[in-house]
Amino acid sequence: MGEFNVINTRAPRLDAAAKATGRAKYADDLSMPGMLYGAILQSPIAHGKILNIDTSRARRLPGVKAVVTAKEAGLVKYGVSPARYDETLYAYEKVRYVGDEIAAVAAVDLATALEAVQLIKVDYEELPAVFDMFEAMKEGAPQIHDEFPGNLTAEVHQEFGDTDAAMAECDLIVDHTLLSKRQDAAFIEPHCCLAHFDLDGKLTLQTSTQVPHYVMRTVAMVLRIPVGNVRVLKPYVGGGFGPKAEATPLEMSAALLARETGKPVKMNYSREQVFLHSRARHQFYAEMSLGVKKDGTMVALRNKAVLDGGAYTSFGIATVYYSGSLLGGPYKLKAMKYDGLRVYTNKPACGAQRGHGGVIHRAAFEQLLDKTAEKLGLDPLEMRLKNIMATGDVTINELDMSSLGMKECLEAVRDGSEWYKKKGKLPKGKGIGSACGFFVSGAGYPIYRSDTYHATVIVKLSEDGGIVNVLSGAAEIGQGSDTMMAMIAAEALGVPLDCVRVVSGDTDLTVDLGAYSSRQTLMTGHAVKEAAEHARAQVVEVLAEMMKCDPASITFRDGKVFFDGGPGNFEEIRKRYIKEHRGWTDPPGGEYLTFKEAARMAYLAKGTIVGTGKYKPPKLGGSYKGAAVGTSPAYGCSAQVVEVTVDMETGEVTVDAMTDAHDCGRAINRTQVEGQMQGSLSMGLGECLFEEVKFDSRGRILNASLGEYKVPTSLDMPNVNTIIVESNEPKGPFGAKEVGEGAIMPTIPAILNAIYDATGVRITELPVTPERLYMAMKAKKKEK
Repeated sequence: MGEFNVINTRAPRLDAAAKATGRAKYADDLSMPGMLYGAILQSPIAHGKILNIDTSRARRLPGVKAVVTAKEAGLVKYGVSPARYDETLYAYEKVRYVGDEIAAVAAVDLATALEAVQLIKVDYEELPAVFDMFEAMKEGAPQIHDEFPGNLTAEVHQEFGDTDAAMAECDLIVDHTLLSKRQDAAFIEPHCCLAHFDLDGKLTLQTSTQVPHYVMRTVAMVLRIPVGNVRVLKPYVGGGFGPKAEATPLEMSAALLARETGKPVKMNYSREQVFLHSRARHQFYAEMSLGVKKDGTMVALRNKAVLDGGAYTSFGIATVYYSGSLLGGPYKLKAMKYDGLRVYTNKPACGAQRGHGGVIHRAAFEQLLDKTAEKLGLDPLEMRLKNIMATGDVTINELDMSSLGMKECLEAVRDGSEWYKKKGKLPKGKGIGSACGFFVSGAGYPIYRSDTYHATVIVKLSEDGGIVNVLSGAAEIGQGSDTMMAMIAAEALGVPLDCVRVVSGDTDLTVDLGAYSSRQTLMTGHAVKEAAEHARAQVVEVLAEMMKCDPASITFRDGKVFFDGGPGNFEEIRKRYIKEHRGWTDPPGGEYLTFKEAARMAYLAKGTIVGTGKYKPPKLGGSYKGAAVGTSPAYGCSAQVVEVTVDMETGEVTVDAMTDAHDCGRAINRTQVEGQMQGSLSMGLGECLFEEVKFDSRGRILNASLGEYKVPTSLDMPNVNTIIVESNEPKGPFGAKEVGEGAIMPTIPAILNAIYDATGVRITELPVTPERLYMAMKAKKKEK
């Protein structure tokens, strides 16, 4: 008999049948009687003063039921971090990017709403715009927000240890730079929502979001509704990856229009509007210096970051902190200095995307590590192993590695890829590269300043004892959190998985901060386990009294009850249960009492059995400014080896093989862990080789469609060798921690290092298009 009965298996997803058969209802599938349709007017210019807004023609159009502007919406400022609330629902003095929201319309159908939007006349005084983050910081550059001179959203300066002194001890200092481009998350389902008010004035907002809790709070704040009168429901979601992790003008507009009209209002973003709303990956510039000893021991790191954040802050403060803090590990360092700038430009706002803040700077650091190993004449993978941290270590910036299987991950990909047989032995045009990374298992603190629990969960047993209901505000967005919750509840209670039902994504049920920062397995999972154990304890209490036995002697497994490991004398309980259920077609049988019978006895003694669970991290982080960002109860880690072929005549890169090992603490569902690993690698491959949001000289997006914005398909992905490493995280439920985001960290640098191995060219600008690589190879050839 194994240690676990439910977790650490390959159980099917709870939502598999609904999705496979088309029965799953997404936001765009929803409708209500008398429903109106909304549309938003967005700025056609990148920067300008609003002189006048004339909505009269739109209001007169037959079928139009409401037109709203800043006049109706008010000027409540909002955003993600209270430290930088710099948005209003609609622009009221000036617009700051092409796509800035100005007004919204509700009409009897979408065609009428879109026509009405075109009838709104706005007079602008166009202002000079700035689209380059370096230009935006120069003296005399157009100022996007008057209260933030120099167009700086946030400025971070941190030092851990004495970097100058540590660098002076080094035998070698190596420099490196990397410039990325803005990217889009390219989720399949555009944002969509449906809002309505009931007769008591309560708003119900059904929306495609990762964070029902934060949407509820923001909508209540901006529209000045008591938060108890706002209910957010999350239907099935077609992907999020970060950009759906904050409240949108779409959601607030739908709610405002529903209040104005007294009717349900449905609103969608078009694919172009998804790009315009953005909140996806920033453009990053990384500049680094690594100091080492002759034997390859890493000593000190200098790290400079400049981020193009677009017109508003969104998650930007956290992003610029993450770019520094997440380089504190997984390697040992004596000193580290970080200077980060997040800059406003007249482009759509950037936010959080998978691997928030850490992906590009991890890529630059892992490239730098390879570059350093080459100068020292060392194997880059062996140099990583030499410097790797282990369980119990604390990073230079005070992040606690309570579990860390980084060494095991590196060894697994080394052996799984046959590294020693290939490194330095491949023909020209073929290369192999390695990289590491690590990421948080949930942000240590909520986005808003609060002592709130990060997750609360209710586990309720049905009155007949046969069904376990898990009630949670958590956000299942395709990553499998509902299945994770069901498996943890089943394991903790000792019942089969098919006895568990999950209802989630409803702010009226419980508090859950949502699906971001890879938090749900550790944090929500903790709350589920506690709630299930609370319910279990109530059943055990009643059963022990009835059986006149020690509660500690009672265990549940696979729906059966064991008394000191045996069946016990339970005949009277079974007779009582069967007597109550005469005529039922599923009377219990067998040599063991069932959990169903035991739970029924508990109900008869106590009433409905309800277990409650909660989770809030312990106090985390140091005393320095910004210490809260990057803190987490635990950290997942990954290592990857990638093999590529480069066409030396065209610069085209083909990824031939990927070997990925990820330490997830303990896999709750092994298939889902592998799916998250594969998804991360696919996303990282696209960001490395294809993806770039392109703008014209006036700030308009040139490729705002999935036809023009290239993402990987199954034809671009090789078979992936996924290796699960389990370090048994002591702070995680059943030892589990993150996998959703951390697995993307090594992908870009592993590909870049493999390209260098194949060509001798070290790329310093993403994406690695054939043209860019071809020209770099040509320049290298000319140099020689």
